[in-house]
Amino acid sequence: MIALNVNGQDRNVDVPDDMPLLWVLRDVIGLTGTKFGCGIAQCGACTVQLDGQPVRSCVLPVASVGARHVTTVEAIGATQSGKKVQQAWLDLEVIQCGYCQSGQIMSASALLERNPNPSDSDIDAAMSGNICRCGTYTRIRAAIKQAAKA
Repeated sequence: MIALNVNGQDRNVDVPDDMPLLWVLRDVIGLTGTKFGCGIAQCGACTVQLDGQPVRSCVLPVASVGARHVTTVEAIGATQSGKKVQQAWLDLEVIQCGYCQSGQIMSASALLERNPNPSDSDIDAAMSGNICRCGTYTRIRAAIKQAAKA
């Protein structure tokens, strides 16, 4: 059994130590907001936060999570930055197909937690690991800026 804290709830999961956190979240716990994209930590669709830091859950063995707190897109709206980011995403209609957006939101909210007034280069650096195949990067940047001002 592996003990996890996911979205503020303690959970025990009976899975292999090397099972990626993504599959524990989706298939064992039932939190399907975190998406599978590439499986090699290149696209960012699987981004969650560990103690507020964005990580790629598709390559993170569940046993390596330890006592750190996992936050998924299902709970990010309960944080101040997450709520602002989600509202900005809606206000500016960032979402096109939507597949990458949970990872985008997780990275953006982590950025605003550590840097409440990011420059364009700060946004570029923080979001560089999140790919949007629809090309909504201009709207993503505008939404992050709006969330920072809120």
